[in-house]
Amino acid sequence: MIIELKNDISPEKLAELAAQVKAFHIMDGEKSVFITSSGMKEVPAELENYAKNSWAMPNDMQLASREYHPKTREVTIGNVTIGGNTGNTIVIAGPCSIESETQITQSSEMLKSHGLTALRAGCYKPRTSPYSFQGMGLKGLKLLAKMREKYDLSVVTEVRDATHVQDVIEYSDVIQVGAKAMYDQGILRACAKTNKPVLIKRGFGTTTQECVQAAEFVLSGGNTNVMLCERGLRTFEPNTRFTLDLCGVAWFKEKTNLPVILDPSHAMGYRYGVPDLTRACTAMGVDGLLIEVHPDPSVAKSDASQQLDHDMFADLLKSLPPVAEAVGRKIV
Repeated sequence: MIIELKNDISPEKLAELAAQVKAFHIMDGEKSVFITSSGMKEVPAELENYAKNSWAMPNDMQLASREYHPKTREVTIGNVTIGGNTGNTIVIAGPCSIESETQITQSSEMLKSHGLTALRAGCYKPRTSPYSFQGMGLKGLKLLAKMREKYDLSVVTEVRDATHVQDVIEYSDVIQVGAKAMYDQGILRACAKTNKPVLIKRGFGTTTQECVQAAEFVLSGGNTNVMLCERGLRTFEPNTRFTLDLCGVAWFKEKTNLPVILDPSHAMGYRYGVPDLTRACTAMGVDGLLIEVHPDPSVAKSDASQQLDHDMFADLLKSLPPVAEAVGRKIV
């Protein structure tokens, strides 16, 4: 249950009441709220004189639910705001991982040439094999910060585990929680302590509600700047890397108040299918697209098969505005 409190309650009284009803208190924007177990159906007697409003939830999808907050939450990435009534679909693009200063400089210059503002690149790579390229780590983060300063770009990069989450928070503009880290409560709780936007990727074997409940860890800690990312599920189909769950995207949009980003690159796994899949994602009316683009995919150290080259990306980008416009959105 979510219980909105009156605004004239002292901090001391809030702490006392929270202990009595076994709730925890956060500020959700301008709302002062208690959050309790979803099993509670009525406002406790101890809070009757202090409650302003309440929402009894059927499960632990609470702060992210449209029952509580009907409008999609706004999240600002650099100079671009998505969600709300903005109609913006932000394109976040760049290589799977930073491999050199030359490579990430070429990527940054390419984004600027297209008027885009958000650069994605991995510094800590959660690879399946210990023998694969693991990323440049802190050195890569510092290169991203350099690109941000030089080209006025927002930086989106992934945290792999709790050992470097504070470094990622410090150097990035958007903290990406990857599919393999979605259940890591240490990462989620650390993200809850910052106001920086957090992009949570759905695990490739998780349900939509499990993904949203991962977001609840961040929301319940007071950080309302949370986005969900659908990146494909593992199914019985062997000819694509994953299967992009657009049905799940429709559910996210209908049931949650969080902006939704789609990642067609990881879903498809092969560059030939990424442009068509990206256009399909755009037609879903989502809030953003996460696309892997490399100056020369043939020499990429990770996920080479799914990354577009700069010419392919330019052609794709030209095709997106008409699709976005058809569903009342605009590419930014």
